[in-house]
Amino acid sequence: MADPLDPAAFRDACSRFATGVCVVTARGPEGPSGMTANAVSSLSLVPPLMVVCFALTARTLAAVRHSGRFAVHFLSHEQEDVAGRFASKLPEAEKFDGLDWEERDGVPALDGCLAGIACEVRDLLPGGDHVIGVGEATSLWREDGEPLVFYRGGYWSLSDREAAPPEVDEALEGP
Repeated sequence: MADPLDPAAFRDACSRFATGVCVVTARGPEGPSGMTANAVSSLSLVPPLMVVCFALTARTLAAVRHSGRFAVHFLSHEQEDVAGRFASKLPEAEKFDGLDWEERDGVPALDGCLAGIACEVRDLLPGGDHVIGVGEATSLWREDGEPLVFYRGGYWSLSDREAAPPEVDEALEGP
């Protein structure tokens, strides 16, 4: 049997896949909740399904379990501060302070995103230290703009594609 992969090396390898940056929101018993995520994907067109991977410790997962709904928001490159806010350990209510948002289709919907998709939970499946959430889209909204991209541990816009990648910890490089 092969030795298990080093988690830091695995994370570094995965960081080389550029992804969009999303905020996932839900309504919990105490109010709105949200987290930044990049482990998000469309799954099916018919029916329209989304996949979101939630850390077992994510407070937003508890809100999703409570409400049976979540929304995925694709962030614009102007929303790097929003990504940072929802990635923080701030109390959930504080994450929404000062942001323009409204309740839409049973979920907190953030304004200014490239798109948002409200979903009803179909499955919550085990996935290591995460839960794989499958939701059926029930409504969506869209705006024009440029996406916020996550690559090698940093936020990028598509216009950054000529720039050098951010510094990477040499200890993660391997032999």
